[in-house]
Amino acid sequence: MLWFKKQPEAKAATGEDVISPVEPAVALDNGHFQQKFSLLRTNAEDAGGVEPLLASLQVKHELFKRALARDQIDQLRVEDIEILLDTVFSARRRLYPVIAAQGHEATVNGIRDLLYGQGALAERMTRFVALAPFDESADREARKLAGKNRRAAWDFAAELLHFNDPERYPLMSKWVWDQQTQSGAMREFIRGNDTMADLVLGSSPEIFEGGRVWLVSQLAEQGLYRDLPFWVDLLLAQAYTEYFRSMAEGMLSADFGRGMSPGEHVKKFLGIDAPIKDGVLRVRHEQRINENNGKW
Repeated sequence: MLWFKKQPEAKAATGEDVISPVEPAVALDNGHFQQKFSLLRTNAEDAGGVEPLLASLQVKHELFKRALARDQIDQLRVEDIEILLDTVFSARRRLYPVIAAQGHEATVNGIRDLLYGQGALAERMTRFVALAPFDESADREARKLAGKNRRAAWDFAAELLHFNDPERYPLMSKWVWDQQTQSGAMREFIRGNDTMADLVLGSSPEIFEGGRVWLVSQLAEQGLYRDLPFWVDLLLAQAYTEYFRSMAEGMLSADFGRGMSPGEHVKKFLGIDAPIKDGVLRVRHEQRINENNGKW
């Protein structure tokens, strides 16, 4: 699946998702790739190199694969969902109260439908996101909060898909690309991205797969042919780390990583960072009431 115009026809016949990559409508830049590839390897030195990071992503994949196997998914416990959610940095401090309000059975049904249900992949992701309610008649602050909850639900859906089957599904988190804000890691590989005021890539799975295919082709030129889905994840996290730190330096909260190195942020964005207290999950169970003054 990681190549343009190569479709695994045998798998398509089974009804499983086959994502046809769409080439980005804008030029991606080899120089941007080279810079981020070099920085990734440099920043990874504190962790013993890239190999331990790849190994950590493999462990995360195995965790998801065991929990989400088609014949095991009905056995998912609340604790299992919490463990998976703990590895999704953009959702672990927001989503649990939302899905808990829907009930455990509805959450498991939603995960099953997302991974193995009927309909196109984009439709199933939309159905999963709808587990986070959105009331159009609510006041502005409530709608803003509900919108953030839905973004968290999207990111959880994206990681459930990707880390359950990283060969089949690209990582489609909002930090990889968000059409609404026109920001994300993919933008950082676009030639002349700083001068583009209006960038319309779309948000379909095919767009994410197209970006992944391009990155795989660049990795092949470096002589890399193993662990490609995870190499792509690391490159995306490296690109987003640069963007994030340039935008947020000096304004980071202690909770989100003040004092962290770029290498530590790469791990955080991919959910392979270690909790401050060993064995303690970082999933927040309270519903945030007011984000402006920090009250709960």
